[in-house]
Amino acid sequence: MNEQAHRRPPKPYRRPKKDPVRILAYEALRAVDERDAYANLVLPPMLKKAREKDDFDGRDAALATELVYGTLRRQGTYDAIIASCIDRPLREVDPPVLDVLALGAHQLLGTRIPSHAAVSASVELARVVLGDGRAKFVNAVLRKIAQDDLDAWLERVAPPYDKDAEDHLAVVHSHPQWIVSALWDSLGGGRAGIEDLLEADNERPEVTLVARPGRSTADELLEALGEESGLPGRWSPYAVRLAEGGEPGAIEAVREGRAGVQDEGSQLVAIALANAPLDGPDERWLDGCAGPGGKAALLAALAAQRGASLLASEKQPHRARLVERALAGNPGPYQVITADGTRPPWLPGSFDRVLMDVPCTGLGALRRRPEARWRRRPEDLEGFAPLQRALLREALSAVRVGGVVGYATCSPHLAETRVVVDDVLRGRGGPAVEAELLDARPLMPGVPALGEGPDVQLWPHLHGTDAMYLALLRRTA
Repeated sequence: MNEQAHRRPPKPYRRPKKDPVRILAYEALRAVDERDAYANLVLPPMLKKAREKDDFDGRDAALATELVYGTLRRQGTYDAIIASCIDRPLREVDPPVLDVLALGAHQLLGTRIPSHAAVSASVELARVVLGDGRAKFVNAVLRKIAQDDLDAWLERVAPPYDKDAEDHLAVVHSHPQWIVSALWDSLGGGRAGIEDLLEADNERPEVTLVARPGRSTADELLEALGEESGLPGRWSPYAVRLAEGGEPGAIEAVREGRAGVQDEGSQLVAIALANAPLDGPDERWLDGCAGPGGKAALLAALAAQRGASLLASEKQPHRARLVERALAGNPGPYQVITADGTRPPWLPGSFDRVLMDVPCTGLGALRRRPEARWRRRPEDLEGFAPLQRALLREALSAVRVGGVVGYATCSPHLAETRVVVDDVLRGRGGPAVEAELLDARPLMPGVPALGEGPDVQLWPHLHGTDAMYLALLRRTA
């Protein structure tokens, strides 16, 4: 028999199996990478569209959500592991291939999906979205990753803690090293605290509702949710926490705007400003950076109970429209305007209370926007610094003598918190401002671990909130 007769017949071509869950997760990751989209904005409409086509059930949506958020949160760790399994720099691998590899790595190392199923499903995804040639590369890399569990890989790819503590924490807990350093500086203390904080950043945050005073109550929300789906807030009297799987849009008060979705840390900031001791009239309140409107809606409701009015100002027109939507139906007097808080249209000394929740790096909300940690750079701080100082100065100008300003930011970075407040009070980079710091801690009763004051820094691992910062200042002259 000739050689031709001994050859096996070629395998028939097999079409790759399309897995709607993993294809959707991949497309969400590509949107995050290509368009600088945020997963919390791009994923919900994708899931809604999939459900409408009857491609998805609740379990499919939960898996897709876990794949997207888990991959983004652990991206730094997975990148280090993938880099150790290939023979070229990671930057030379096409981003779509990296996304498939990271999705596969998360299934192997961060979920309970069996290894063979994780590899097989990822290779099939690669065949659909990348082609057969690159699917072979994906298969080879993921089979290497599947040989060990996460702990073993971390032992291999993370430098020892005693040799380089920050780099060790960066790899193990999947944060850029500069963010690890900044958070550690702000938090202080030893290894345990920073590890708890970084780990909290990698956990899925609870969904928290706010019952807007005078319009709904926490008890109403708890009753609507039922015992299995709702829990009281930890600190805010207006907060209700949703159990996993709870749907805010199913609650009548949320649909009607009498309640909303709002992190408990943001609620505490608004409540503290509203309850700060004040001499003299308490009639006019200002939210000087009001978008997207959560704090403004809570402030407006609190103001209405006292017969006070709220002016909500937002520079960006599309965000001002979100503020209008959030405040719609508030019983008290309020107004929403589109204005730049550094060049305000109001006269100095016009307000009794002012909230200035300034634009920032958002390092306090990495639980909710995990991709932000990979986009931010240390130089971003320099870009925000002049704006933050200018907004605080204008806030102190806008309030009357004896009135109170709340300087807030969703970042614990010292350069965005205490340094800003100290610079403005001392006249660094601008005219000195006659104001004194108030102790904000008594205005958050029952909340533990608020530090030495007089300002307050909240933490995910200590308070279950975003890392909100608040300084209260009373204008003295």
